[in-house]
Amino acid sequence: MFKYPKVNYIGNKEKIAQWICDQFPKDAETLFDAFSGGCSLSYEAKCRGLEVYTNDILEINYHIANALIKNNKSLLTKEDIDIIFSGKPFEGFMFDNYSEVYFFPEECKELDLYRKNIEKLDSEEKKSLAFSLIRRAMVRKMPYSRFNLNWDKIVQLRDEEYSYEKYKRRRAYHNQSFKFHFLKNLDDYNNAVFNNNKENNAYNDDVFNLLDTVSADIIYLDPPYTGTMNNYFGFYGLVDDFITSKKTKPFENNFINKKIAVELFDNLFSKLSNFKYWYLSYNNSSYPSKDELLYLLNKYSDNVQVIERKHVYKITGKEKKETNKEYLFIVKNELPQKNIKKNYATAEL
Repeated sequence: MFKYPKVNYIGNKEKIAQWICDQFPKDAETLFDAFSGGCSLSYEAKCRGLEVYTNDILEINYHIANALIKNNKSLLTKEDIDIIFSGKPFEGFMFDNYSEVYFFPEECKELDLYRKNIEKLDSEEKKSLAFSLIRRAMVRKMPYSRFNLNWDKIVQLRDEEYSYEKYKRRRAYHNQSFKFHFLKNLDDYNNAVFNNNKENNAYNDDVFNLLDTVSADIIYLDPPYTGTMNNYFGFYGLVDDFITSKKTKPFENNFINKKIAVELFDNLFSKLSNFKYWYLSYNNSSYPSKDELLYLLNKYSDNVQVIERKHVYKITGKEKKETNKEYLFIVKNELPQKNIKKNYATAEL
């Protein structure tokens, strides 16, 4: 059995992906993971032989999907690694914009070199693997594994003596090089690539732009949980900046604002006629509530059920663990599905 590699993604469903996929109907052959994030659910579905289409509005999440879901065989070789890490670090986009913002100046120059070199790789799948591994390295060097701390706090938490005095852990991995972390995780990412003999695909778009053009037996919805730690652009948008060499902007339809969350969900549910089965993940600490979501879903189907289980969330950098109920809403769409041809086109970046 192939193994999903370490991705470090807040809200990742890695621990409950098997439980979710166990609920899928036996007659389902295709899955659209509309908010794919770190791709743990898509990866489990791919392992089970489903044809999987992923989507995420963050570009780095598209690359994770392109590397692990769409990609069937491309691996990073020794020659590729030599290309990525050859040459002299230089002052480029990351140095100009993020020195002493998230990383030290020399580290930013290294990132500028690696970004330039990744473009020399001979396939899009290899580039996506490289971006995914650089992301993993960037996250490992960042306290709390997210890019929303100020520089003074980052410097403080990367001080191993301070970390030991405060938390009884030195966290030396924050000060290992990008190359160290890249190489440490290389085999796990390469070994995670496999062919399930399906035409899997990856998209990088606002989900509302795809609901009329992508069809599948199942749509799995795992949007940001409104009212919780759900600012994914704030957590990981820096990696998109690294990839695009420009400062990206927060996206709309982000499920962060409580004032429009119900409207967004209602609009989303109203556009799912391409899918026979709908699966929605949510929890009891989020807004809207379970009853409010059931009310919205019942507007579009008379066949709605919700199952739940306890799920432990570990917030990186804190000792406290919060136990919540994880909900899985399951809808059978009784309306006729649109006869729309599946779109296998490569996502445009």
